[in-house]
Amino acid sequence: MPYSYSQVMPKVTQLSQLDLNQRYSYADYLTWRLNETVELIKGKIMLMSPAPSTEHQTISGQIHGLLFNYFRHKTKTCRVFAAPFDVRLLDNNKSAKANKDIYTVVQPDLCVICDTKKLDTKGCLGAPDWIIEILSKGNSKREMQTKYELYAENGVPEYWIIYPYEQAVHQFVLQADGRYQLMAMYANEDIATPSLFPDLALDLSEVFSK
Repeated sequence: MPYSYSQVMPKVTQLSQLDLNQRYSYADYLTWRLNETVELIKGKIMLMSPAPSTEHQTISGQIHGLLFNYFRHKTKTCRVFAAPFDVRLLDNNKSAKANKDIYTVVQPDLCVICDTKKLDTKGCLGAPDWIIEILSKGNSKREMQTKYELYAENGVPEYWIIYPYEQAVHQFVLQADGRYQLMAMYANEDIATPSLFPDLALDLSEVFSK
């Protein structure tokens, strides 16, 4: 049976109280009161980068505003959320689980969820329809490798990676074999269109504007 650190430890307020080699559950995660922001990837603690840069936050805000306005005028129930926002993923087992049986919780920079049954007071339980990650200098390896594989495994239909310094966007779409295909690479003055919402046109010159 997986070890639950919260069963034997007092309230966790410092990262030094945790064993980075240990496997934790979402139930453990909920008891922590850390100054640092962390994610769980299959039970392992993943440290997030320090506070995002102004450029990162500007891009996130621009996209969030554009998506919010787009979905607000649609009859579809899709909603967009920006970090911090917990997304609990169920790895290979897609059935709903208790907190103690969930070992992955991530905070995508932006995510779109169209199945409102996945939403609760704690965030999202299950795969969002569209995830957008904005790379920082300190986390590109994780976004490009670990999360790329994680999101594909959990069936996230569309995944975008944004490169702020290059002012570029890579668009990945999940295929029938469960793997992502690179559908498009957009540059700073292109119009980017998600495959899920073909009538949504994101002007990247506006997204990357200072």
